[in-house]
Amino acid sequence: MGKLSGKVAVITGGGSGVGKAVAKAFVEAGASVVIAGRDKAKLDAAAKEIGHTMLTVECDVAHADQCQKLIDAAIKHYGKVDILVNNAGTNLKERTMRELTPETWDKMIRANLDGTFYCMHYALPGMLERKDGVIVNVVSISGKRGNPLGGAAYVASKFGQGGLGMCLSNEERESGIRVSNVYPGEIDTPILEHRPKPVSAEARAIILKPEDVADAVLFVAALPKHVSIPELIIKPSAHQYM
Repeated sequence: MGKLSGKVAVITGGGSGVGKAVAKAFVEAGASVVIAGRDKAKLDAAAKEIGHTMLTVECDVAHADQCQKLIDAAIKHYGKVDILVNNAGTNLKERTMRELTPETWDKMIRANLDGTFYCMHYALPGMLERKDGVIVNVVSISGKRGNPLGGAAYVASKFGQGGLGMCLSNEERESGIRVSNVYPGEIDTPILEHRPKPVSAEARAIILKPEDVADAVLFVAALPKHVSIPELIIKPSAHQYM
């Protein structure tokens, strides 16, 4: 039996990058998996590539009603949600404070912070009823350090996401709900395409791969019920953490 046998996991942003890698790791560990994202065709292609049967649900996490439909679909199909991985996120090229507008600020906060709250909000009642649940937020080192590389809105949204997860972790520490924030450094994923300057092949070669972060998420999610990892930082060996 796998480490996650009998568990049902919902993974947002599951069509590519870290989300797809987490989905693959989870199904190989025995979990029933639901992947969500804005592009249904992309989700279906990811599921086919992984080669395991999983539920794919079109969902833009910036909208509360779509997050509710996602959780409802998972419960209808599998009966419960044991693990929620809040991985969906975005960034933009025009990311400095000088370049941001109220519209782009709102887009970033809704996708990176509000979406995490919405999915938590709808998944939590079932977890509380069973007194068991794991929520893993894939945050970013930008949620620990205000590095301009990520941009003002991205940094603010990720600090908020980390604070939200930590607060819920402390609120429900006696309810059987474990919340972990995973803070990756730079990862070789499609989000790099939104950098103001292209990332070279040499730079991509030394940064984290989606599978590295997926292994960390699996580690956190598969721990015994009496063990909780509130925060886990993972970075490329060659990079500083400062």
